[in-house]
This record gives sequence, C-alpha cells and structure tokens, in this order.
Amino acid sequence: MATSNLYAGVAGYVGRADQKGTVGVFARQAGSDRWDHVVQDVESFAVNVHPTDPNVVLAGTSDGVYRSTDRGKSFHRTDFPDKGMQVWSFLVDAQDPRLIYAGGSPIAVYRSEDMGETWRRLPDPGMPDRAVMPFACRVMRMAQHPKKPGTIFAALEVNGVMRTDDGGEHWTDCSTDLLRLAEMPHLKSKIVSNTYNEGMLDGHAIAISPSDPDKVIVAVRMGLFETSDAGATWQDMEVGRFAPTTYGRDIKVSPQDGDTLYAALSVAAASKDGGLYRSTDKGQSWRRFDKVQVHGTIMSVTLHPKDPKQVYLGARYDGEVFGTEDGGDTWQSLPLPAGVKDIYSLAVG
Repeated sequence: MATSNLYAGVAGYVGRADQKGTVGVFARQAGSDRWDHVVQDVESFAVNVHPTDPNVVLAGTSDGVYRSTDRGKSFHRTDFPDKGMQVWSFLVDAQDPRLIYAGGSPIAVYRSEDMGETWRRLPDPGMPDRAVMPFACRVMRMAQHPKKPGTIFAALEVNGVMRTDDGGEHWTDCSTDLLRLAEMPHLKSKIVSNTYNEGMLDGHAIAISPSDPDKVIVAVRMGLFETSDAGATWQDMEVGRFAPTTYGRDIKVSPQDGDTLYAALSVAAASKDGGLYRSTDKGQSWRRFDKVQVHGTIMSVTLHPKDPKQVYLGARYDGEVFGTEDGGDTWQSLPLPAGVKDIYSLAVG
C-alpha cells in the first residue's frame, strides 16, 4: 500500500495535560511500511504537499512553518517572522505555485512568495472575539475563489468565517448570519465557552469547487453550511439527512472532479466514531464512502493531487490512518507507531 508519500501531523493531547504524547511530523515513504518521525521537537497541526512540486512539504507547527525540499526526508524551520506562533493551515495559490498562505493561532495570516521558505505577516484581520475558549482562535482552513485569486475564505475555530478580496491585506467578517442561525434551538451548542453561539462559530474546514465557484461550504460543529453570496447569508445543507453523525471536521473538493466532495463527519471533537462521506453532486446529497471503523474523531481527509482513486483519512486518539487506492472499494489500515495518538492533519503526494 501507499504508492505515494504520506505525511501525518501530530499534536498534543488536548484536554489531557497529564499525558504528554509524541508530537511532530511522521512521513511514510512510497513503498515503505514504516513511518519515520521526521519532525520531533514541535507539535504539528497541518501538513501540506505542494501540488506542483511534491519535493516541497510544509508543516504548520507550534513554532511557525517547517519545510522539506526532499519529499519529507528532512525538515528545517523556515524564515518565519514570529516565534511560538501556531500554524494551522496552508493554501497554495492556484495560479502562482510560489505563492502560499499560512493561517495562525491567535488569528493571523502569513504569505510566502518563494514556495514557503520566507514569510511575511499580513495585517491583523481584526476579527472580534465572540466566544471565550480555553485556546486562542485559529485559522483552521482557507479556500480560494477559482476565478478571483485574491478572494480567500477562512474557517475560524471558534469565530466563524472571514473573507479577503485582496490577497489577505484586508478581511471582512462573514459570521453575522451564522449567529442568526445559532439562535435556532437545534443549532445552539455551548461546551466550554460563555455563549450558545459556540457551535455555529466552531469552524473547522472550508471548501470551494471550481464547478460552482460562488458557493462556499463551511464545516462547523453543527454540520455543513453553504453561502452563495460571499458570506452574507448561510444555509444549512442538512447533512443529517444522509449521515447519523454531523460534526463537520474536514471537507475537501476532488482535484480532478469539481462535482465530487469529501466530508469528515463525526460525533463531536472528542468521540470514538465517525465516517467519511462523499458527494458527487456538489454537496446536494451524500453517501458513506469509507469501509472502516475509526475509534476517534476523523480530523483530516487528504486527496491525491493527481490520482482520484487515492483517499486517506486520519482519526485522533489512536493514531489511526486508513487509505484506499482503488476509489473506495478496499481500505487498508496504516497506523502510526504504537503510542502515537493525536493526528491533526494528513497529506499525500
């Protein structure tokens, strides 16, 4: 299994401060059945294989961006301006492969124009604090408009959605209508903050398909929601019609087919169940895609940039990685080494 390189970003034990686990980046070279611990001294929340040059692999860590230029065999800390900044997401510009954005915690966006070796911090997005959480707000995922490269949407945990139309120099809050939805009884959720808006603001992933470039889908605690007016209004996609679990953790658009989406749906942030669902009609309907039983919330879905048959998922708590190379017909378990647990991100290429 694994005709491509696989990477897993592993972070600490959220909510279990007494249990210090192994953290960093693990790499599984193509053709190997062994995971190598290639970044060891920092937590990793995001890994990204560059879509046009698989030699370049980026890791978002608890201390900025780390970078590999040898397909994940070795990593070094980049010329990143801020010490101790957590990096949770990457976005490679669709038109200029040298241009990459990184999302931080506390909320910050960085930009690289040399494929991730040097970084500049962009102006503060200026988002209001809406929910007081035990962690700083995070830029969890970013998605770029296929026809307007300066327009980028970002999912925030826990603060909804923001949008830029000028490549990150200025940001607009797109969360007002999410707050309206949060007033509905079935969309209220308060776990650790001071507000029942928490669930609708708990943004984990965001996606835009080239098949429908003005539709943006965000995955939040309460499910999947879409906007067709740049975030002015949001509609519940009611994914619960198709899945018994609706906690939205990740959503990805197939690089080969814009009508095909994949969504990781689990019970909660801390759960022992979840499933990977696929839509072939841009999110109008969903069907269970995986054929495995995870024992933790599915945190990440990764799709191969060139081979549509390769799909991988990672579940937290037991270091579980599962993958298919035949379009979902058969699945294989590719677990991280014993004792390595909290997966936050997977990448393949």
